[in-house]
Amino acid sequence: MRGLKGKRVLISGGSRGIGKATAQRFVEDEAIVFFCGLDPEGVSDTIVELSPHGKIDGMACDVSLEDDVNRLVVAAEAFLGGLDVLINNAGIAWQENFLEITSAHWDRIMAVNLRGQFLVAQAVARRMVAVGNGGVIINMSSTNGLVGEEQYAHYNASKGGIMLLTKTMALELGKFGIRVNALCPGYIITPLNREIYSPQVVEAYIDQKIPLKKAGRPEDVAAAYAFLASEDAAFIHGTGLVIDGGQIAL
Repeated sequence: MRGLKGKRVLISGGSRGIGKATAQRFVEDEAIVFFCGLDPEGVSDTIVELSPHGKIDGMACDVSLEDDVNRLVVAAEAFLGGLDVLINNAGIAWQENFLEITSAHWDRIMAVNLRGQFLVAQAVARRMVAVGNGGVIINMSSTNGLVGEEQYAHYNASKGGIMLLTKTMALELGKFGIRVNALCPGYIITPLNREIYSPQVVEAYIDQKIPLKKAGRPEDVAAAYAFLASEDAAFIHGTGLVIDGGQIAL
């Protein structure tokens, strides 16, 4: 992609799955990457694995905690020398019937997926505005933020909230030269989804719900992140890019 070389990129949720694939994509495109993950060991392992590809570092962080987020942004700026791109990727999910969702489970999903994305985006945007060189923020929503899915009321609500957060950020931050968009992936083969679904369920889901008859890969989403962060997407602002193999067209 044009314009990624030398870009200073912060990735939340970058130690596995889509986030890890995105970190690898950006360092291979010659960007400089700082990322966070919830598990310290996972962060260390990712640094070791991806360091041969380019300049990368990271730290453990719970994005639902404001103090953690503040430390993350300070550490990222120190390593990167500034912030050009935020990949606001951290998130969690699990299946649960609406009638059985506890307030604690609801709060945890919202704390990570919605509060966490808000905290990271706000902290980074404040720095971008203060510096005055613009920037790019890409939030992680989902096809579940556009259409409903059974057994995911809390997750759907969080991802729908991210879509409206993204649009409002775009309205307020555009005048500072900060582009804001969201990604809306469908079914992607990730460690998280492997924990939720059996292979048999996945096979049936692909056959019945995805017109391309295949699941997405983390690399597919990483490529979309790279596109939206690049100069090729210079006039794309305030929208959600769907990456779902045609699922919500069905």
